Amino acid sequence: MKISIPKTMATLALPLAMSASITAAATDGGIKVEHLGTNNTLVRVEGDGRYLMLPVQESNDDATINVLVDGRLDRTINVRLAKAKTDYSVPFDLSPYKGHDIVLNIVTSQNRASVREAKEDACWSNITLTDTIDTTNREKYRPVYHHTPLYGWMNDPNGMFYKDGEWHLCYQWNPYGSKWQNLSWGHSVSRDLINWEHRPDAVLAPDGLGMIFSGSSAIDTSGSAGFGKDAVIAMYTSAAASQVQSLAWSHDNGETFTKYPGNPVLTLESEARDPNMFWDAERNIWVLTLAHALDHEMLIYTSPDMKEWTLQSRFGRGLGAQDGVWECPDLFELPVDGSDRKKWVLLCNINPGGPFGGSATQYFTGDFDGKTFTPDTDAEGNVPTKWLDYGKDNYATVSFSDAPDSRRTVIGWMSNWQYAAEVPTRQFRSANTLPREIELFTADDGQVYAASVPSPETEALRGKLTQNVGRAGIGKKPRSYALPSANDGVCEILLDIEAPKSKNVTMTLGNKEGEHVTLTYDVAANTLSFDRRESGITDFSQDFPAVTTTPVFGQNGHLELRLFIDRSSIEVFANGGRGVMTNLVFPTVPYSTLSLKSDGGNAKIKNLKIYSIGI
Repeated sequence: MKISIPKTMATLALPLAMSASITAAATDGGIKVEHLGTNNTLVRVEGDGRYLMLPVQESNDDATINVLVDGRLDRTINVRLAKAKTDYSVPFDLSPYKGHDIVLNIVTSQNRASVREAKEDACWSNITLTDTIDTTNREKYRPVYHHTPLYGWMNDPNGMFYKDGEWHLCYQWNPYGSKWQNLSWGHSVSRDLINWEHRPDAVLAPDGLGMIFSGSSAIDTSGSAGFGKDAVIAMYTSAAASQVQSLAWSHDNGETFTKYPGNPVLTLESEARDPNMFWDAERNIWVLTLAHALDHEMLIYTSPDMKEWTLQSRFGRGLGAQDGVWECPDLFELPVDGSDRKKWVLLCNINPGGPFGGSATQYFTGDFDGKTFTPDTDAEGNVPTKWLDYGKDNYATVSFSDAPDSRRTVIGWMSNWQYAAEVPTRQFRSANTLPREIELFTADDGQVYAASVPSPETEALRGKLTQNVGRAGIGKKPRSYALPSANDGVCEILLDIEAPKSKNVTMTLGNKEGEHVTLTYDVAANTLSFDRRESGITDFSQDFPAVTTTPVFGQNGHLELRLFIDRSSIEVFANGGRGVMTNLVFPTVPYSTLSLKSDGGNAKIKNLKIYSIGI
């Protein structure tokens, strides 16, 4: 992934080395610090500078920062201000307040015996003003070709839409630290789903109704909402003491949004979030799917104008995976096996309760009449549980609205709530999966399933062809091939195996430190497993070392694989995306070899191609 930064955007270096003297009421570089008590401090901005750099120590609890503009409260943010050391610093943009008096009224949660002790916190001597900040990547594990935030925390993709040749990806973003907090919508734009231009400011920021949680966007081609023809409408969850649903609109293709003054437009007496809407052209009405999180169900509403919503039906109680909470729905129709036959797909992200622990994306196939979703059943009349990705690190998967050529293009959050805040990065936390196309196929059991294939744009990632093997035998003795060394070994692997007489085929990605990922194709079970227990750094969470397994829907011992290796992730697509696993990995040095062996009988490589990736 290539991120380009607008010229107006300064850049941020993390960590920043700073030093200054500590005084009770010091003015240093245009900042005056006044300690009012053991837990209350005023910071007055008296000098010039576009950014106020706030020092962060991740192990601390949040400090509450009330931003006063000319004596009036403008906003409140939460930052883990440094106590004993500065892990990194985050920028607070002062440019909207130029010409005004700015005071930060800060309340910390650390216990202090006296004001004198409170003065010694590292944050007070390390707050600085600057006009330019450096966002040069300092992270060993920042992906090369996956979308990441420029800095800060990211989780669910939000409000994704396509308009005028551009893909718009919004996401849950905390610009004031690399852990969950201060949620707004960050925004990146791409013309090819590969190269992303990062927008410097949140397009939707917290307000009096709370933080900006997940939601969706759509193009109002008829102007039915009253905000103008072809306006981009965003619907999202406002989250504070309660969760309510709000509207915003944009007349500049999502560069800026105006919040509807009548917000919220939808309220319930219980927790509900992540509205996902689409225009039902057949019935000329808006359809909304809303996650009734703790009740493990999806609520389906309709509206003529996106402001007045009517509850039409409920779906899900007692069906599918019921652990954790239900979140981030998406409802859409697709052809089956490329034919005229169609089915509806309801994506339902859950946390926890995934097939291998933590968060994951399940889905249901069925029929939808404009008001009610009726799921498919198996031969016994039960609604089967189906998973879009059997790895541990694909969550909050949702699709772009208004995609061209009737495409159903999705992107997920490439992490897991079990350890997302503990992975070994700091400048940023979390990436998105590669863009994927959802297709429906009928399996041997008669059930309709969703395949997830890399979007065609991903082929543009291919660089030099470093391995090109036509046919080769695989036996008990491992056969090894070198992976590219450029760009920390990031690459795409295409592998076609025939193993009708084998018990299992093992494929190992390894490095010189003995760290490895093992993929095992169990021919009889028709499954593929992914073992990352010895993949590199794994000790940051007891839930990270794991073996995941996916069905591959193969026939006669045939396995076709596409593997995408980035600096900290591996995405596996088996048999045309019918079996998918996404897993994070943190090798101390890049994987350098691919080795294959077969047990219980010989197998054959029909085709092996390895492409370097560098964009």
